[in-house]
Amino acid sequence: MDLWQLKIFCTVIDLKSFSKAGKAIHISQPTISSHIKDLESYFNCRLIDRLGKEAVPTSAGNLLYSKAKEILALKESAEASMAEFQGSIKGRLKIGGSTIPGGYILPRFIGNFVLENKDVKITLIINDTSQIIEQIGNGEIELGIVGAKSEDKRIEQIQLIKDQMNIIVPKGHKWFTKKEIGIDELKKEPFIIREEGSGTKKSLIASLKKHNISIDDFNIIAELGSTSSIIQGIKNKLGISILSSIAVKEEIENKTLNSVSLKKINLTRDFYLTFNKERTPSPLMKAFKNFLLKSSKS
Repeated sequence: MDLWQLKIFCTVIDLKSFSKAGKAIHISQPTISSHIKDLESYFNCRLIDRLGKEAVPTSAGNLLYSKAKEILALKESAEASMAEFQGSIKGRLKIGGSTIPGGYILPRFIGNFVLENKDVKITLIINDTSQIIEQIGNGEIELGIVGAKSEDKRIEQIQLIKDQMNIIVPKGHKWFTKKEIGIDELKKEPFIIREEGSGTKKSLIASLKKHNISIDDFNIIAELGSTSSIIQGIKNKLGISILSSIAVKEEIENKTLNSVSLKKINLTRDFYLTFNKERTPSPLMKAFKNFLLKSSKS
């Protein structure tokens, strides 16, 4: 057994396919199969079953997968530590972002960081807030940026960026030229909302709760799974919504959508740099975290 075999094994499990794993790491499918057979001979048990077109781990395979991930992560951490000792930053970092940070904020930061550190590779996972926090908690990703506070005691969060949420309406809507609207008027309009687990939805509910207003009082006509799908819904006159100003910046500049304030209700929220305080951070994670904190203040 060697590290390369463990890397191949984990790639097959991650992609659920021998052929996809081969393409991902640039070796032939027969070579992939040969390495998996060698691993199975080494441990004297079957590690992967083929179910239809999918490659899935056996019980023994699941056990090896979790240990192999730890071993490979330790290898990358060792390489990063040695690079840091020698005065350079290198290695792979897996980070996460909820919909707005992942789609609109982190790509810019990642681009600038990689420009400064040519030997760094960053993988960005985009999911809703609750799933990103769960992945940080269980060690799948090292840090992330999300739009809501966590009650998980393993999680530490630092306020990073402020965001203004507003009512977003399409061109031609009766409020398109308005500057602000009252809550009673808003409750009557067809309203699109994000799904459970969304930081946008959590922040909206928390802001309304401070004024004894329930989201259930709104005329909700659709619950959609992403900010981009809500933007398309608004453009196609399905309804209006309350969204991040960051997410609709381009549409507002192009005058296809407009942003309207909600009277007497503060819809400002924070995005939080989020990480697991119980896990030892890799040198690369520490470098990227410090870069985010410094860049967000400039």
